[in-house]
Amino acid sequence: MSVIQSLRALEILDSRGRPTVQATCVLNDGTTATASVPSGRSTGSAEALELRDGDLKRYGGLGCRTAVGNVNHLLAPALIGAELPDQSTLDYRLCELDGTDNKSRLGANTILAVSLVFARAQAKQRGLPLYRHFADLLGIEPKLPGLTINLFSGGKHAEAQVAIQDVLIAPQTDSIADGLAMMYAIYQSAAALIKDKYGMRALTADEGGLAPPAPNDEVLLADAVQAIERAGYRPGEDAKLALDVASSHFFKDGRYHLHGQVLSGEEMVDLLLDWSRRYPLVSIEDGLAEEDWLHWSSLCSRIEGTRVLGDDLLCTNPARIRYAMENKAANALLLKVNQIGTLSEAAEAHRLARSAGWEVVISARSGETEDNWLGDLSTGWAGDYIKVGSITQSERLAKYNRLLEIEELMNEE
Repeated sequence: MSVIQSLRALEILDSRGRPTVQATCVLNDGTTATASVPSGRSTGSAEALELRDGDLKRYGGLGCRTAVGNVNHLLAPALIGAELPDQSTLDYRLCELDGTDNKSRLGANTILAVSLVFARAQAKQRGLPLYRHFADLLGIEPKLPGLTINLFSGGKHAEAQVAIQDVLIAPQTDSIADGLAMMYAIYQSAAALIKDKYGMRALTADEGGLAPPAPNDEVLLADAVQAIERAGYRPGEDAKLALDVASSHFFKDGRYHLHGQVLSGEEMVDLLLDWSRRYPLVSIEDGLAEEDWLHWSSLCSRIEGTRVLGDDLLCTNPARIRYAMENKAANALLLKVNQIGTLSEAAEAHRLARSAGWEVVISARSGETEDNWLGDLSTGWAGDYIKVGSITQSERLAKYNRLLEIEELMNEE
């Protein structure tokens, strides 16, 4: 039985220099843990709501002092001294204290900070690695995820020099260490390629991906294939591609607007199918807008050999996942804990996806911190893949380095 003795929060900065929330929890036996929450830029309309201060004179309105105050002055008094046998008890209480469907009263960032820090504190109290504790929350065996790593970025992550948001590399290796070594070679090859082709040095986007001024989206896909080849690997065998289209951001008035083209939903499906046939795509994320349910179902029924991955479509929300299951609109979930607000609700989303036979990709956000809990979550919840970002920035590398540590620990078990 865990009892919270102390609970405090602090406003810190994320990888974009914007505020976010860090929480510290002390249990009754003195066990102490700290955790921080990420923040997204490319967000779905159904996501749980972050609480921001709105004071335009401070961080352009993005401050988190109100969220921090909610932890210190509302949640701490309600939780300190309470007997909390498990994660679901805590998370139910957090949702009860908020009282809204989308965490709009206390803020998803407020609530998630407490949910995460309690999990880390309980893991320490039990003497378990965090990934083992996360696995116990679901009652499954941990497994290291495959890697999908940003190579090129566009969309909201790179000021929309191309419409699609990310082209990622999926190394086809059996180990984290080998996958990262392969990615290093491909990334360096891509940096040399864009210098030769565009005269551009290796400037990076929010998640560390390269952001060359390609004339259109398809050229970026072709550049990724060429980078794999130039690094000495075989596209489709040694390394595959994953695509984050983020179509909601260029969907207007029922049409998809990208690089001078205005496409209907069915024409957008045809384009995605064409890309899946001509490029070694292991997955297409958010290939259609988040409310274009009809064409999600069309894509899912027609595509072969490429997963249809829902992010903005699903928002790690069990209700939306159920609807997608009923309409056969996706076959994979991109799981982001801060989209729903607590670990227990994210665990329910995970269980639903698995019950439908879906794959699960566990994802970071564009605004991250150097907290590495996502490496443990992706392993503890046996994610098929993890999506963190590229291999160039410390907030991304913290997760990859944690996966390397976990791989070593699991090899020794």
